[in-house]
Amino acid sequence: MEKSRVLVVGGTGYIGRRIVRASLAEGHPTLVLMRPEIGLDIDKLQMLLSFKAQGARLVEASLEDHAALVAAVAQADVVISASAMSGVHLHSHNLSLQHQLVEAIKEAGNVKRFIPSEFGMDPSKMGHALEPGRITFDEKMELRRAIEEANIPHTYVSANCFAGYFCPNLCQMGTLLPPKEKVLIYGDGNVKVIFCDEDDVATYTVKSVDDPRALNKTIYLRPPENILTQNDVISKWENLSGNVLEKIHIPIDEFLASMKDTNFANQVVVGHFYHIFYEGCLTNFEIGDDGAEATLLYPEVQYTRMGEYMKKYL
Repeated sequence: MEKSRVLVVGGTGYIGRRIVRASLAEGHPTLVLMRPEIGLDIDKLQMLLSFKAQGARLVEASLEDHAALVAAVAQADVVISASAMSGVHLHSHNLSLQHQLVEAIKEAGNVKRFIPSEFGMDPSKMGHALEPGRITFDEKMELRRAIEEANIPHTYVSANCFAGYFCPNLCQMGTLLPPKEKVLIYGDGNVKVIFCDEDDVATYTVKSVDDPRALNKTIYLRPPENILTQNDVISKWENLSGNVLEKIHIPIDEFLASMKDTNFANQVVVGHFYHIFYEGCLTNFEIGDDGAEATLLYPEVQYTRMGEYMKKYL
């Protein structure tokens, strides 16, 4: 079967650059949106030129220029938006900018699959989320409603926790590096969490674009060996590094109280960590008929285990 033409929006971002590489690796004719407002951002420009050298085609358009966006979308069969990092650390206005992309896809009328920028927790399971962090999930659900009301064929990707943000730092907030002396443990540290290598997220995403089994469904990334508790992650690191850390357990009420009188970004992070590490929101539900699990759909993908992932931090 002929591979779909894939347009990546946000191709220089944290997950976007990986999606571009995965699309090229899977043999898709790959287009990458290049925004004129790139201006003097030499790093992004060099990255785009490196994609071009690898065989991607750069398409100039802006999310704010409707006509140019429609023209860009019209050249693709599949549109993947990675323009809003979905991680727990940032709230991004780019989430709402995706509505312009939906309007362009609607007008172009040729897109066989749209994958919006989600890649984290499944927002449809987060209707109860704490303020102010719930804004992320509310915006994603608004976008889903717009996609579905426009009858745009879609796939949603729930990739849970990006390893780089959660694993080597042993799930600590405020750092990306492994702690050296002590580690804060949420509750008893035994809640199951799902960690995913970012390159694997991109691979599974691209695998789904032409797959009828993923059409109008949520694809959940649940690599069995990466479903780990915080204690499991700490243990893996201690075994790798030979360094035994002091463990400090944080009771739930103390953790939630740490939100008080802090800035918006910190409140968002604390709220999301609460849902992941105390409530177990990534693993406390079964995948229904409206979803499928990526490692079962694509058993040929050799996903990265977290013990292996953390070795580079030694």
